[in-house]
Amino acid sequence: MDMILSVDPVALDIVWFLVVGIVVAGMLLGGFKLGQRVRAKEPPPPAPEEQPHLPNGGAVYEVREERDQVEIPEGGLRPHEMQGYGNFGSTTSSHPDEVRKERESGYRLPEGPGPHPQPGAPPDAGRGAHS
Repeated sequence: MDMILSVDPVALDIVWFLVVGIVVAGMLLGGFKLGQRVRAKEPPPPAPEEQPHLPNGGAVYEVREERDQVEIPEGGLRPHEMQGYGNFGSTTSSHPDEVRKERESGYRLPEGPGPHPQPGAPPDAGRGAHS
């Protein structure tokens, strides 16, 4: 006598979900174990005495220097024509006070009426606090 086994489709779906769940959990555990092995092969983190320290003189402060002028051709320069990583080979000036005076000599206060004063402001207002 032939016996035909029939399985309820809902039960079959439940079994498949369990199998897939076990496979996913196994993959997660395998990844966790692999991560542990990789981490064990890495060098330990540096000890506090191996960390970088400030120099004996303390933190480094800003250094201001004046650079000698470099003439740029009328047509400009292409990136491959620049020297010294973009500063065009400029050098520290041997006479910084003169270079600074020359650079700052071109500064002038703007002329003209300036911005419109607020209503009720004095007649000479409108240039700002330092006019």
